[in-house]
Amino acid sequence: MMRNTLTRCLASATLFTGASAFFPGKVPGFRMPFALTMSSMTEKVLQNPKWPPEWPYSAEDFARQDESDDELFYESPRLVYHIDDAAVGALTQYYAEEFKDGDDVLDICSSWVCHYPNQWKGGKVVGLGMNEYELSQNPVLDSYVVKDLNKEPTIPFDDNSFDKVTCVVSVDYLNKPLEVFQEIGRVLRPGGECILSMSNRCFPTKAFRIWLQTSDLEHVFIAGSFFHYAEKFDPPSGKDISPNPGRSDPLFIVKAAKKK
Repeated sequence: MMRNTLTRCLASATLFTGASAFFPGKVPGFRMPFALTMSSMTEKVLQNPKWPPEWPYSAEDFARQDESDDELFYESPRLVYHIDDAAVGALTQYYAEEFKDGDDVLDICSSWVCHYPNQWKGGKVVGLGMNEYELSQNPVLDSYVVKDLNKEPTIPFDDNSFDKVTCVVSVDYLNKPLEVFQEIGRVLRPGGECILSMSNRCFPTKAFRIWLQTSDLEHVFIAGSFFHYAEKFDPPSGKDISPNPGRSDPLFIVKAAKKK
């Protein structure tokens, strides 16, 4: 899986203490939850959040080490998994429980795989990503769009077009997340869900700054805040679906439904 091409995010060195112990106030509103297990801690992060009244992030929070054109970075195809096999299996199983046959699904930040269950019979399945060759090799897509959401954070589909929007271990690369999440809310049908999956892997030069400075639990909070401030979603929730804690890649879900 070319593990040497991927670097674990700096934020994940300590799962339980969290970066807030070392960077106080780095994520406004975040409070370390009290629980005995990582799984229950993850669920508590978004159960009763204290959101700041206004968008709490600065432009510097979404700066990246490498601000060169993303199209150059993603120009070469990477036909690899970005999480290990156990985490892939956990994500596929999660999708199997969440997807309904006939759902119209959009996968943003998509590539040559979506990790959707083989037995699922979708409606229209669309990918939006950066590398045309990768997208062309994805067997589950009915169609795809090549687009850089960091350059133009709009999704080229009509209002209320999809039942699900997915994003696999890539939310940390979106440097205009508020605009993108507003667009996700626009293209989802009322009651439709956006499902984010997150691990502790990333290309650190392209991940935004606050992600690299924070912990897994804070990542859950940050992703949940994008739903909140987009003002188009019901309250978000977090879930730890890590298949083998401490022995394989961790995997976290943050999801929210569009307001009806």
